[in-house]
Amino acid sequence: MLENLSAFIPNLPQVFQPTSPLFTVLKKAAVYSLVAVSMNLLNGFTGLFSLGQAGFMLLGAYTYAILMVPASQKEQVYYLFGGCAFDFSLPDAFAAIFGEGGAGGAVGMILSCLIALILAGCVAGFFAYLIGIPVLRLKSDYLAIATLGFAEILRAIFQWQKLGPVTNGANMIKGFTTFSSFNITNASGATLLRLSTFVPFLVSSVCILLIVLLINSSYGRAFKSIRDDEIAAEAMGINLFKHKMMSFVISSFFAGVGGALFAMYVANAQAKAFTSVMTYEILLIVVIGGIGSVSGSVLATFLYVACSEWWLRFLDSEQYIGAFKVPLLRNGFRMVIFSIVIMVIVLFFSQGIMGDKEINLGALIGKIRAKRERKQ
Repeated sequence: MLENLSAFIPNLPQVFQPTSPLFTVLKKAAVYSLVAVSMNLLNGFTGLFSLGQAGFMLLGAYTYAILMVPASQKEQVYYLFGGCAFDFSLPDAFAAIFGEGGAGGAVGMILSCLIALILAGCVAGFFAYLIGIPVLRLKSDYLAIATLGFAEILRAIFQWQKLGPVTNGANMIKGFTTFSSFNITNASGATLLRLSTFVPFLVSSVCILLIVLLINSSYGRAFKSIRDDEIAAEAMGINLFKHKMMSFVISSFFAGVGGALFAMYVANAQAKAFTSVMTYEILLIVVIGGIGSVSGSVLATFLYVACSEWWLRFLDSEQYIGAFKVPLLRNGFRMVIFSIVIMVIVLFFSQGIMGDKEINLGALIGKIRAKRERKQ
């Protein structure tokens, strides 16, 4: 019986293999945590209920993909349209400066990827500014409906075949730099150092740190005052529209960077992946973690992705304990249990896991040190 139960316990050597679900969860969670924190900046800290996150992710993903596909591969990627109307490629531009091989090639790849991520965020922020002019005058549910409609319209436009020479129509764009491209290999192609999980963590951590610094600045305090009471905030001299626009654009910028990271994670950019379901997933993560808590969003992201992509996977297939067949387990049952778990969390943690509190690492380390000193 114990031998059969071992199927439920992960084999540690297999867990830490590069192809194991652990690394898939870590990469996806790193990407989603950035998008969740960017949504929390808008919904939790500014009090603006927006559902356009998937649309801004789409803009970021396509901007990154179009800029990062090498010119030599564009004709192959855009074969249905006879090539791409946008011939410029960041990898080719930096290869001409630093060379294609050796340390110069690595520097060129890193710089091209970094600039593409920034431009992906800028494009998303630019479109947020354009739609924010009319949309941010709306409130609550009307704002949510307007931003959700924008995301859906954008997804339909990017799949329009007449834009195929730029967006590749309903087909995916691939062949650009992904997380796996950062793995260090030797001459025979064997991987010496695997950085494909480290890169999304690094980029997401830097972006989340910038958001935290913004929240703790005078602008962040203005955002919170708008969330708590718009009339009082305006009476104190805060320009409501200016600060709402700033929060909306900054949130969209980081959502665009998150979309570019998502394209790197799945190794392609395709509009049909950025549906409203993706926005609802991010919103659910924010609610579970706590509206108004950055650390809550990050923690909830890793728990959500681990449960949905790894820990509950065994519920989708038949399992036996000895000769006894566990009932109900079949394809799709995982999502039933997952939904029940989410309902329980929402019912018993009405403010989310963290509420509006943050994890204070300094205080936590201080407590650990104090306990050690008392034991000594």
